[in-house]
Amino acid sequence: MPGVRTDEGWAMQEKTAEEAPAGGADPGSVAGLAARVQDRSARGIAAAMTDLIRAGELAPGSALPTVRALAAELGVSPGTVAEAWAVLRKHRMIATLGRRGSVVSGPPTVPHPTRYERVGDFGDHLALDLAVAAPDPALLPPLEKALLAGARTPRLNDYSRTAITDALLAAVRDTWPYRPERWMAVGGGYEGVQLLCQALLVPGDRVAVEDPTAARLLDILEALDVQTVPVACDDQGPLPDSLAQALKARPALFLHQSRAQVPCGWSLGPERSAALAGVLEGAPNVIIVEDDGLGPLTTTPVAVLGAHLPHRTALVRSYSKAYGPDLRIAVVGGPQEIIERARVLRTFGTGWTSRILQDALAHLLTDEDASRCVRDAARRYDERRSALAERLARRGVRTGNRDGLMLWVPVVDETSALVTLAARGITVSPGSRFCVSYARPHVRVATSRLTRDGTLLDETAELIALAAASSAVGRLE
Repeated sequence: MPGVRTDEGWAMQEKTAEEAPAGGADPGSVAGLAARVQDRSARGIAAAMTDLIRAGELAPGSALPTVRALAAELGVSPGTVAEAWAVLRKHRMIATLGRRGSVVSGPPTVPHPTRYERVGDFGDHLALDLAVAAPDPALLPPLEKALLAGARTPRLNDYSRTAITDALLAAVRDTWPYRPERWMAVGGGYEGVQLLCQALLVPGDRVAVEDPTAARLLDILEALDVQTVPVACDDQGPLPDSLAQALKARPALFLHQSRAQVPCGWSLGPERSAALAGVLEGAPNVIIVEDDGLGPLTTTPVAVLGAHLPHRTALVRSYSKAYGPDLRIAVVGGPQEIIERARVLRTFGTGWTSRILQDALAHLLTDEDASRCVRDAARRYDERRSALAERLARRGVRTGNRDGLMLWVPVVDETSALVTLAARGITVSPGSRFCVSYARPHVRVATSRLTRDGTLLDETAELIALAAASSAVGRLE
């Protein structure tokens, strides 16, 4: 890489820098960089580096001295500089290139949810989008009456923080699979998971998580700078033996989806739930966060871990896909201490979820017409997923999803499958985005907006089956 100095180069710079005044020394040299550091703690070193990078005095691509060289110049331990380097890496200001050392990447940036964000621009060539597993707007219940009911919420425009309104609590309490100590409404399921993880974890913590799992869950964990410990799954959920192995790494938290799992579409049954709870009994310090992302749209009963271990389990249930993404509502129930941590963290931002939206959801949850609409939507989603799965199975491509808005499709080669479909104007999600360890290639195919036209479904299944069988060798030929 241009501008990267060798160890010999650094040695020459150090000798030259000894003869230069400290204040005017090149900030890219060991002595010059050390002269800019007033506070020699890890935080002070990181702050000084940040100032230099923001000001452009350390430009992108500039090489940095070794940890030991800078530590010696500053008179601190190498561990102190290494800690500062870790902070800079976390905020994408520097990158480590193995034996070539570390270089400047640029000013601090916000971590991007790279797995979740769309990749590629199909322009006018996109004929069928099977990448986004979003609800079909035609299957959502009308919101007019619900929003009017929400606008009549008690204490409208009161500036006090309301974790959950009385109406919403009354609407969800009897649908919960166990009785939590505390409740909180949040702005969607992933916000609930993020709040809990941010409140419960510190950088460097380990988190046991299903493998594969939802891409956005992995993005959340990566942004929090924690280590993921994969838990293998079968068609019934996480394997107890694999969870027991993961617990040996002493994770602080077990994050999993209780039903309609993304991307595999399984739901925990009573036996598997009890077996996993038995394993977790032996790790009393591990907190459990259960993500029920599809909520009322699931077609299977609930068998959550919280029913076995309510004293350390928080369940996040989203209502966005069932009642409308613009409602942005999920409910979190769990132990008082856990929910209180998340509530306090939220006071730094929005503070509470709009009481109008909370009571609008309460109206929908208790309105028979809306409930009938959601039950019909669940049936229609199930039919759409099953229709494509059956057609793929007849073509030798077997999927195991029993619930949800997608299929987890095994392929010979991920890249080849993506290219084959893209060439025909079809986009799907690469399976690697959903995996901690990518053992077997897959693509995720959204089924929520599939047509009911049998001929078009046959054509779609034919193309997916072709893509599933394609390989890099086949493309080269």
